[in-house]
Amino acid sequence: MIIRQLIRTALAEDLGKGDITSQLTVPALHKSSGLVIARSSGTLAGIGVCAKVFRAVDATLKFKALKADGAEFKNGSILASVTGRTRSILTAERTALNFLQRLTGIATLTHQFVQTARGTKVTILDTRKTTPGWRRLEKYAVRCGGAKNHRFGLYDMILIKDNHIAAAGSVTAALNRCRGKKLPVEVEVKNLAEFREALKAGAQRIMLDNMNIAQIRRAVAIAKHQVKLEVSGRMNLGRVRSVAQTGVDYISVGALTHSAPALDIALELETD
Repeated sequence: MIIRQLIRTALAEDLGKGDITSQLTVPALHKSSGLVIARSSGTLAGIGVCAKVFRAVDATLKFKALKADGAEFKNGSILASVTGRTRSILTAERTALNFLQRLTGIATLTHQFVQTARGTKVTILDTRKTTPGWRRLEKYAVRCGGAKNHRFGLYDMILIKDNHIAAAGSVTAALNRCRGKKLPVEVEVKNLAEFREALKAGAQRIMLDNMNIAQIRRAVAIAKHQVKLEVSGRMNLGRVRSVAQTGVDYISVGALTHSAPALDIALELETD
């Protein structure tokens, strides 16, 4: 339902009163075949959404995916084909590619993070730093890239952050107020003093926020595998492996969704 609504909104935004150029230049009964072609290498995500856009414009269009979501591809790879009324293909083209390029960009960047941390025990996670309305799709793209999803929203996990701690009075006070709940609980700490307090208060999962490598290594040594450790903050491809090698369990990366560049993907038309 959410995806259908997004597609309807995106098409309405682009179409307005109609595709004037296609109506003026393309005969109504003209038919074509189009190829969806990658202009750079990457990891695919959103091919099913791309198909839904074409079919939302014209249910008679025939869309065939030639690569599956999660597949790696090279520059020049043919990702899909679409056949039918030329006007319909041209009307759907930009909206369909916008979805595909955005989601494939996320999957591609995610895959790069996962590969950079390969060989360590760490799991790469996303965050809630997503495009409003696109969270379900963007988190799906993260999974296509080989990473895992953190909490989906504010309702499916208790994550005590610095502002919660400030309002509660301390790490211990905040944790005490969350005891007995059925949801998983994680607490964010910004230094080793707060880390030790969280351990003493019985935390089961601790997020080390914006700590340097030395601090992270010290936290791992202190924890002695008693709790699950997550690192967040200032994460990029140049830093992620050194953090992963400290022995933490998770690394959350906001950049997967808030900074992934759209991948260049085009549609080339072949008229009958």
